[in-house]
Amino acid sequence: MAMWKKLTRFVFGEPLPDHIPDRIHRSITEHSIASEILIGWIQILIVVFFATLYTVAPKTSQATSFSPVPWALGVYGIFSVIRLALTYKRFIPSGGMLFSIFMDIGLLMFLIWSFHLQYQQPAPFYLKAPTLLYVFIFISLRALRFEAKYVMAAGLAAAGGWLLLLMLALDDMGGMNEPITRDYVLYMTSNRVLIGAEIDKMISILVVTSILSVALVRAHRLLIRSVLDSIAAQDLSRFVSPEVARRIANSDERMQAGDGEIKTATAMFTDIEGFSTISEQLDPGQLMALLNDYLGHISKIVDQFGGVVSQFIGDGILITYNAANIDDDHAANAIRTALEIQRALDEHEFTGGIRLRTRCGINTGEFVVGAVGTEERLLYTIHGDEVNIAARLEQLNKEYSTYILAGERTVSDAGDGFTFEELGQVVVKGRSAPTKVFTVRGAPPYPTPDQ
Repeated sequence: MAMWKKLTRFVFGEPLPDHIPDRIHRSITEHSIASEILIGWIQILIVVFFATLYTVAPKTSQATSFSPVPWALGVYGIFSVIRLALTYKRFIPSGGMLFSIFMDIGLLMFLIWSFHLQYQQPAPFYLKAPTLLYVFIFISLRALRFEAKYVMAAGLAAAGGWLLLLMLALDDMGGMNEPITRDYVLYMTSNRVLIGAEIDKMISILVVTSILSVALVRAHRLLIRSVLDSIAAQDLSRFVSPEVARRIANSDERMQAGDGEIKTATAMFTDIEGFSTISEQLDPGQLMALLNDYLGHISKIVDQFGGVVSQFIGDGILITYNAANIDDDHAANAIRTALEIQRALDEHEFTGGIRLRTRCGINTGEFVVGAVGTEERLLYTIHGDEVNIAARLEQLNKEYSTYILAGERTVSDAGDGFTFEELGQVVVKGRSAPTKVFTVRGAPPYPTPDQ
């Protein structure tokens, strides 16, 4: 049993998980429907192409009025249009799809069989018709669905159909002396049958079908795993910023704990004023709705000024500038974000008539930007003493009765136009040197894309 599992894994690839979510099945179904529509249009184009070719090509059979080609093309064209229309309406079940495949092969085999009547030759005449090669077109078309069962159905139907034609040819030549030959030249220049040649054709059909089927099983498994990974990545990307997700995805090597780089960046901590009191007045559902509404408003403002939400910490947010993405004006954009947050919250009333105010602490400096955590779980964020200062500045708003506090480096890097007021100096825990504290009283107009 272990050897069989190793063999099947080697041939067909890694097996799929035992449970595949319904949304994955729905995604695969949509892909299959789109593929079947593509197959339908290709089949119609094939009909049009061969009908045009038949119309303009000189006729080689004038001795009989029987012409099966236009009839076969007509029936196949009508059948293809009906099938395509049903596919658009999603009305073809798996059994109906198998029936349509047998119809494809059956019409082709009927067309080949009719050649000896059209050209008034013995039945073995049709065994040499190059039209058999069209079988491989029908088989390969089925590969567009990434489902091996339909390729196998087409291949088995084709091999079985050719075997039936061989048996009919031998039966028709039953009265002939030595209808079977082993001489290839005699086979090619007469109506005798070379059994080995016909078996070779069937073997070729079955081998091509088998190779395509194995390839499709591998591709189907890879497709499902890819869809699983893609949907998981989409879901997980909602838990990190798009900028961080792109940085992780585009990394040349798998990110490890401790991977990072030193960058000059700006960090901003925000926190809702009096959130504990508000929480006591609301039930859990109302509180969650309020918090989601608030975070949605703040996130839009952060995006507007090029910031990246690195972490949600309860009702607090850690926002970074020039960390996950490039922003040469990061200090000024952080201040603009804080000012816009104040303006937006002054004008917005949340459900239940609740108004919120937010305190912001901003600091610029040298940060370590990268992954922290364990091998099993990582967090991509910023680290360093400057981050602690930003967090401390946010808390100091309570003492200064302000809503925006910034460090000295942020003020110097923000550029001209802002109006700052120095409020004093504080000694941040873990530091011996005092830190100057500023609040912002005004800002220059933010340039629009047209300016």
